[in-house]
Amino acid sequence: MFSTRFTVFFRKVVLTNKRLFHNTKPRYEERIHPLRRTIKVLTQDIKLAAKPREERAAIISNIFPRHVDIVIIGGAAVGSSIAYFLKHKTGINGLRIAVIEKDATYGKCSTVLSVGGLRQQFSLPENIHMSLFGAEFLRTLKKRFGDDADVYFTPNGYLMLASEHGAQQLLDNAKLQTQLGAVNVVLGKEGLKERFPWMDVTDVEAGCLGLEKEGWFDPWALLHIIKRGAQELGTQYITGEAVGFTFKDREDIVVDGVLEGTYEGLDELTVKLPDGDIKSIKFAYCIIAAGPESGEVAKLAKIGTGPGMLSVPLPVERRKRYVYCFDCQEEGPGLNTPLTIDYTGTYFRRDGLGGCYIGGLSPSPEEEPDTKDLEVDHEYFNERVWPILAKRVPAFNTIKVRSSWGGYYDYNAFDENGIIGPHPYYHNLYLATGFSGHGIQQSPAVGRAIAEHILDGGFQTIDLTRFGFDRLMVHKPMFEVCIV
Repeated sequence: MFSTRFTVFFRKVVLTNKRLFHNTKPRYEERIHPLRRTIKVLTQDIKLAAKPREERAAIISNIFPRHVDIVIIGGAAVGSSIAYFLKHKTGINGLRIAVIEKDATYGKCSTVLSVGGLRQQFSLPENIHMSLFGAEFLRTLKKRFGDDADVYFTPNGYLMLASEHGAQQLLDNAKLQTQLGAVNVVLGKEGLKERFPWMDVTDVEAGCLGLEKEGWFDPWALLHIIKRGAQELGTQYITGEAVGFTFKDREDIVVDGVLEGTYEGLDELTVKLPDGDIKSIKFAYCIIAAGPESGEVAKLAKIGTGPGMLSVPLPVERRKRYVYCFDCQEEGPGLNTPLTIDYTGTYFRRDGLGGCYIGGLSPSPEEEPDTKDLEVDHEYFNERVWPILAKRVPAFNTIKVRSSWGGYYDYNAFDENGIIGPHPYYHNLYLATGFSGHGIQQSPAVGRAIAEHILDGGFQTIDLTRFGFDRLMVHKPMFEVCIV
């Protein structure tokens, strides 16, 4: 065992020393003989392994790496899930992984500002499968992460409403969801009124109610659990911002449409630390999972600004969404109320006890708010959200907004679905972004899928090929139908 580990470290160190700073004079520590460096690394690892988990994670996070096997840009739910599954499949010493996250507090992170919903009510099989795995992941949290792992899941389901115009599509969607393993029931006008007497069903034709594996949870708790799991397996988290890539000529790689001998690959990531210091990390693979900032990060790799395949941009933009918390003065929907989505896209759900609810509505393209900050437009609630809520639930005529918050979506302007998998030009760049509001519930499945593709050579459990970047190049969008 020791000889095998010694050989792996020796090869890694030799390769690292050969490639370090080929255009600059090497520093002292880079001129150390590879054998001495290997012994030093092994000694540090042995000392580190003997320390408690939390202390070990803290020590690792304070050491800026010069080289890693995989660097992940973005440390929220998706990025942390990718790190966790990569380490879970390879073991604590299997891969050296660094996660770059510019906001260690996650104060403006899409993950923690979401409403934490989980549903299988989609029209695309890939999204249904990913959310089914999300439900299974939450069910087995304690088995994976220990008895203290809890995201406070509320299993009240989702209720998707349809008008006469959308009723047939809702029925078709529900049939597909059931075939793939979801548990739901379709209710007509009378069935809805009987089950939910607080609802005005005058203009509603049908509704689909999720009976199992649907509800909502604490997104901050899920992020903390996955991140902690990744760190305990040896993932290093670095507070910093990705500001550039270093490119390297690779004559040994041939790409369709690229003149032989002219291929330029990604070699290093440049990171700006909180103190303004600039450092770089060599990597074998890089994964962009930067949420709303992913489109801008991709530009650093010339995606959208280069020739040929690189002329196609990553269409992920920052979009702002509002969530309003309000009290109902009358007797409103009860504690077992599902997260209800009107056919207009307006939604609401209970938020604890005492007649408190949260809700909102995504703005139309013409109403898209400015994304320079997270300030909330309260007039938007009065003019656009409240009238629909009051129509659907008469008791909501007397609601009063208690508080509100804004959050960012990693909005995929192409088709509002995730972009998952390798980039067609770069042999060592993966994408996991553009989920347009569904990222928190799909993060476990995305993490597993990226880990499979890198380590096993392709998707193994859920085939997400249709969600790859290639669909942008051939202009084949993957639209959801009658789904918000």
